[in-house]
Amino acid sequence: MKLTTKGHYAVKALLDLSLQPNFKPTSVRAIALRQDIPAPYLEKILIKIRHAGLINSVRGSQGGYQLAYETNQISLGQILEAVGENLESMPLGINNQNTSTDWVTVALWRKLNQKIKQAIYSITLADLYYDARSRQASQGEENNFIV
Repeated sequence: MKLTTKGHYAVKALLDLSLQPNFKPTSVRAIALRQDIPAPYLEKILIKIRHAGLINSVRGSQGGYQLAYETNQISLGQILEAVGENLESMPLGINNQNTSTDWVTVALWRKLNQKIKQAIYSITLADLYYDARSRQASQGEENNFIV
């Protein structure tokens, strides 16, 4: 499995939303500035995540995006899936048992894929939040946090 820029930015953006006091709405521009992400690209990513139901959009001068659920209810797998990331790790050419690759290799990769998916879906935004806050505190940073 390879984490693309889109997946990386999606995780960074949701982590940024989780770091906002009381999960208040935050503008795309503010997230983009804090996380050093191009705003137009971030907007496209956030629209996909909103369509997946993980965030809400709030209109108005104090509007923006906010989490739709508590951080412990949003998994890394859900975020990556929302933006279309491929969560499969199986190397090309061995996803079919009819190839010259032996069945043991195929079975091994299937089990590895299953374990990786379980791990990705077991890591929540809350886990990442606490890791981010710990790192932030250890470095003496205030509110501006770049993931």
